Amino acid sequence: MSLRINDTAPDFTAETTQGPIRFHEWIGDSYAVLFSHPKDFTPVCTTELGAVATLEDQFTKRGVKVLGLSVDKVDDHSKWAQDIKDVSGADVTFPIIGDPELKIAKLYDMLAAEEGDSCEGRTPANNAPVRTVFVIGPDKKIKLTLAYPMTTGRNFDEILRVLDSIQLTAKHPVATPANWQKGNDVIITGAVSNDDAAVKFPGYKTVKPYLRTTQQPQ
Repeated sequence: MSLRINDTAPDFTAETTQGPIRFHEWIGDSYAVLFSHPKDFTPVCTTELGAVATLEDQFTKRGVKVLGLSVDKVDDHSKWAQDIKDVSGADVTFPIIGDPELKIAKLYDMLAAEEGDSCEGRTPANNAPVRTVFVIGPDKKIKLTLAYPMTTGRNFDEILRVLDSIQLTAKHPVATPANWQKGNDVIITGAVSNDDAAVKFPGYKTVKPYLRTTQQPQ
């Protein structure tokens, strides 16, 4: 199945480094970031998991849960965790899913159905598409997808920036412009009339009839 923004994220049960979970139940009323890896003990992924470990408090303060996935067994993940700590200096305290039968990789359309049903004998190149980030809301809808090549490490500061935008625009009738950072001016959406904008966003600026900006609401 092909997954798009605003689709319901498929639910699943899985074994993780912190025990079994049912995904939707685990998300609860939080936002969630699910990010996947083609195989354990790969260099770029090691740095990425370390980066998330060092930023975990930033996700937590935003009410966001983080969940990794790698196409290997949970026991291998636990061994990998020491390498991640050696490289990053941070403990991996968030769960990492074991997907040795490729079920979740296929469920999330990262691998094709005909790719088999075992991680055994597979190389990172075989699993190259399993490098996707999904941001999922408390409503269990997909808010963002990002897919990266194996040779390009992910920018988790950008994912935090996107989360700030998603959470802000879920609460207020605004959008965020290109390269927006938290605290910068925002765009008033077309759903707000000029009369309503004058009340909700006094002093807003009209750049073009269809582009109105205002200070970021708190």
